[in-house]
Amino acid sequence: MTKQIIGGLVAYVDAGKTTLTEALLYQAGQLRQLGRVDKGSSFLDPDQLEKQRGITIFTHQATLDYQKLHLTLLDTPGHIDFAAQTEQVLQVLDYAVLVISATDGLQGSTRTLWDLLAQYHVPTFIFINKSDSVGADVPAVMKQLQSSLSAACVDFTGKTPTTGATAEAITMQDDAVLESYLANDCLTEQQVQSLIQQRKLFPCYAGSALKLTGIQELLDGLAQWTVETPSTGDQFAARVFKISHDDRGNRLSWVRVLSGKLVAKREVLPGEKADQLRVYNGSKFSIQQSIPAGGVCAITGLTTSYPGQGLGQATTAPQPRLQPVLSYAVKIDNDNPRPYLAALRELADEEPQLKVEWLRELQEARVQLMGTVQKEVLEQLLAQRYGLQVQFTNGQILYRETIDRPVEGVGHFEPLRHYAEVHLRLEPAPRGSGLTFTSHCREDILSHNWQQQVMTSLGAKEHRGVLIGAPLTDVKITLVGGKGSIVHSVGGDFREATWRAVRQGLMELRAQKGCVLLEPWYHYRLTIPQEEVGRAINDLQQMGADFQLAESSAGPLTTITGSGPVATMRDYAITVRNYSRGQGQLECVVDGYRPCHNAAEVITDHQYDPVADLPNTPDSVFCAHGAGYPVKWDQVPAMAHFPYQK
Repeated sequence: MTKQIIGGLVAYVDAGKTTLTEALLYQAGQLRQLGRVDKGSSFLDPDQLEKQRGITIFTHQATLDYQKLHLTLLDTPGHIDFAAQTEQVLQVLDYAVLVISATDGLQGSTRTLWDLLAQYHVPTFIFINKSDSVGADVPAVMKQLQSSLSAACVDFTGKTPTTGATAEAITMQDDAVLESYLANDCLTEQQVQSLIQQRKLFPCYAGSALKLTGIQELLDGLAQWTVETPSTGDQFAARVFKISHDDRGNRLSWVRVLSGKLVAKREVLPGEKADQLRVYNGSKFSIQQSIPAGGVCAITGLTTSYPGQGLGQATTAPQPRLQPVLSYAVKIDNDNPRPYLAALRELADEEPQLKVEWLRELQEARVQLMGTVQKEVLEQLLAQRYGLQVQFTNGQILYRETIDRPVEGVGHFEPLRHYAEVHLRLEPAPRGSGLTFTSHCREDILSHNWQQQVMTSLGAKEHRGVLIGAPLTDVKITLVGGKGSIVHSVGGDFREATWRAVRQGLMELRAQKGCVLLEPWYHYRLTIPQEEVGRAINDLQQMGADFQLAESSAGPLTTITGSGPVATMRDYAITVRNYSRGQGQLECVVDGYRPCHNAAEVITDHQYDPVADLPNTPDSVFCAHGAGYPVKWDQVPAMAHFPYQK
């Protein structure tokens, strides 16, 4: 029986991921001719922009049949600026193949991908590519994998995994398997498959995708060691992992069917039907009437879908961990900005993290991006796809805010014939956790219906901090009490009271100096000539970065690793190239948010007045003598109708 597997190829840029995809398709008989990325003839980089830049910018799909394996391959972007799209794809994979260059070894972005694969529990094969290149050192890369990623990275190249030394290395990854092996002197195929599926074992292969060496062995491994993910039931469930537009402007929603069956012409979102079900193979597609569980297709006809969205019985996935850290202004020198905004919003439909914002008073749009390469690609997309020329200003840092101590915030909303009061406990949450909402309020205090209104309202907007108005993050918000009126309360009242409660609590913390400004940090890897180490360390200290010298350095170059603020390090790669005469190289990967190194300066520069931010007001509305009247945030606790829960 043929097993259906969804596999993704992931790698840092230039590791040879797309070339490996081409080699797998060619070896399986899917392609008659092996394409070349450097010549713009690859099967899975059909976009003109990808041909020009020689990198994968968009996720592409291909299928192959080999032995009893039907493999759907999703080739993902490699450059770190497009890693958020790769992260969306990881949520729908059965297995991944992580590609690593034998000449470059582990890079900072490799570790980022590895962490994401672990976060989404994706079983992973590893292919060490370019093993025939000058400077390739496969044994050294294997040691790197085992020491830096996982001891469970086991070399399968030229080995029989169920016997000999390889079997012994595999059994060391699980106590139960080891005990069985010692008792029976046998390692079964099912045990190996299970360890891989549980991410307790990572098979490693080596070869050259360009020369087709090691490809047969990798294909054999995928056919032998993968198992089909069982369907979770008969009810329809699917997840969207990508939005794109075809050459005719049709909007495509790319989905993985998780259970049941996706049928054409059926309603999959309120008022929206799946018109066509397209199964793509490169740039070509076939139209199917239904897609079974485990299948991938692109749907036409949906207008409100978005990456990560659950369809049918599937839940919507959390926001991607990788978020943009820079904001760019798009200067529009034109009296009619509508075509520009329409084009930007269509691109934001494909990549929601662009978060296009139009500032009417400045006559400019703003977009959020990961870095310079994504900015350049966006400029080219606007020119080639829409015929629009734009200019971007220098990117500004995207700050965030959090808190360092708990507080109870209260919001009261009582204009005439309206009534709601909400008490929320705000407390610090782990780094990178975002905002989480829960309720510890009894239903005899606040009815289930009103509590649901509060929970819905908490998730209905992006909450802003009170230092510079940056998005709030890493805070747990708990409903602890409140009050409603059988006669006067409506849902909108609890929305207003909820939003005011969040802001009132933040203002209390601001007065206590309990609000924290966060900025994005890089994890960096700097390779520099030894004679320039002193200059580099001085620069890093001036930029507020920490650093660690490699224990040993081979040859004339020294490696320095560490973390530093994006604000100070974002342009340092150019400086490195200049003073090292092109010998130095700086690789930076966004490493989340940390307290801002120059918070007082940034807060002063922004001149943000949280009380004047009326859409996010911390003040409340009370009622007396038949009329509502405003009450300042610091006076609300004394006037609250429900007692504080301190």
